[in-house]
Amino acid sequence: MRYYARKFAFYLVALWAALTLNFFIPRLMPGNPVDILMAKLAQRGGTVDPSARRAYELLLGTNSGESLLSQYVSYLGNMFRGDLGISVSSFPTPVSEIIAGALPWTLMLVGIATFLSFVLGIVLGTLVGWRRGTWLDSLVPATTVLAAVPYFWLALILVAVLSSAWGWFPLQGGYDVILSPGWNADFIGSAIYYGTLPALTIVISSVGGWLLGMRNMMVSATAEDYVLTAKAKGLRDSRIMIKYAARNAVLPSVAGFAISLGFVVAGSIITEQVFSYPGIGSKLLQAVQNNDYALMQGIFLVITVAVLGANLVVDLLYAVIDPRTRVSG
Repeated sequence: MRYYARKFAFYLVALWAALTLNFFIPRLMPGNPVDILMAKLAQRGGTVDPSARRAYELLLGTNSGESLLSQYVSYLGNMFRGDLGISVSSFPTPVSEIIAGALPWTLMLVGIATFLSFVLGIVLGTLVGWRRGTWLDSLVPATTVLAAVPYFWLALILVAVLSSAWGWFPLQGGYDVILSPGWNADFIGSAIYYGTLPALTIVISSVGGWLLGMRNMMVSATAEDYVLTAKAKGLRDSRIMIKYAARNAVLPSVAGFAISLGFVVAGSIITEQVFSYPGIGSKLLQAVQNNDYALMQGIFLVITVAVLGANLVVDLLYAVIDPRTRVSG
């Protein structure tokens, strides 16, 4: 119980520190979102009088006249109420609506691709590590070469070959534009079809890292005394590999997977740009290009909460998988 209480306290402090940084960093950046909004209105031929500018300042909270401490307290209250402010780049849409619209796309694409690459890498790494020195070891250099290829370059190659040359997959987008988004078979099938190539890019580029890490841990685990003892007792190879060696070798990869799951929310900005995919990565790039501080703050907050939440869950699972962590921690 003491172990779990310490973990919860640590992550609560980490969340408070992340929220505080999220408040101060945008205020240290140059530029003013109200000026950007005024410039956009001017480009459309509109004129804004001082009273309207003042109304926008109060709406966006850029020059409310309150002290920094008062703004900080209001900010914490808004965060706990889920009020992330108004987006400048999609004015006057609330930030929470923009994130809620883009988040499911990223979770489905990057989440499933990350999970598939993790499972594939762990299974292959277990087999390669258990049978090291055989032809299976030749998989390691091949997958690490693919992992070393720049992300955008691999995506462009797949688009050129599988989309442009062979026409197997669409070039860009998240679904067929003639369909209306909804929970029906046509739209879901279209979303899966359009998401296959971006997901394939993520799986190919990341499976090598999981495979290499698991393979090296398996080589170390197979030399441990408990594995040698299990062999001496005459247990089946498959049982020793899975129950004894892989169970202990997978622990570092599980911790890495937790961090990857947290960053799933951040999306894969480059992949989403190459495929014009409507995910959270595209929204983050849009926020940076337009100095949309409220949207940036909201996306960074969601990423932070996701990373901390994923790490907390894995810390708790870690204590279940390996009880020694509860004793030492």
